Amino acid sequence: MSKRDLKKYVSELNKVQLEEQLIELYDKFKDVKVYYDFVFNPNERNLLKDAKLKIANEYFPIRGKRPKMRRSVAQKFIKHFISLGVDSFLIVDVMLYTIEMAQALTSEKQINSEVFYRSILNSFEQALSFMIEKGILDDFKIRAVAIKEEAVNQNWRNKYEFNAIIERLDY
Repeated sequence: MSKRDLKKYVSELNKVQLEEQLIELYDKFKDVKVYYDFVFNPNERNLLKDAKLKIANEYFPIRGKRPKMRRSVAQKFIKHFISLGVDSFLIVDVMLYTIEMAQALTSEKQINSEVFYRSILNSFEQALSFMIEKGILDDFKIRAVAIKEEAVNQNWRNKYEFNAIIERLDY
């Protein structure tokens, strides 16, 4: 069904029928429930707090011995926040926080996985692209430069790529 067909169908429904369909969608689909729960009670700070706690647990687990270091956990939160329409500043905060947690871990423990460092670099590029797209790079530039500096200070294998990304921003 196209969007045009949907609009035509919805316009033919009376108010009661439309309400019934919305309630049915709310009951039937979790994503619809999550969306409406957020729309009517947009507690972004709690979402941010929960996301940061789970991301930190990936790198510094409360239970268990070894950090899992799964970038996918943060990516799911970021994707979810974007779909809900969470403020761009909070989304970037989560993006940078993930990288900062990874750097905190590598400052304490040597990680020998090339994939790990490539993944963090990819996260860094995505965060900067998102900031540029939303026009908020200046608000986070100090944090981005600090991340680059930390990659250099820790002698990451891809420190030159971090440096090149920051240099392109200064052009």
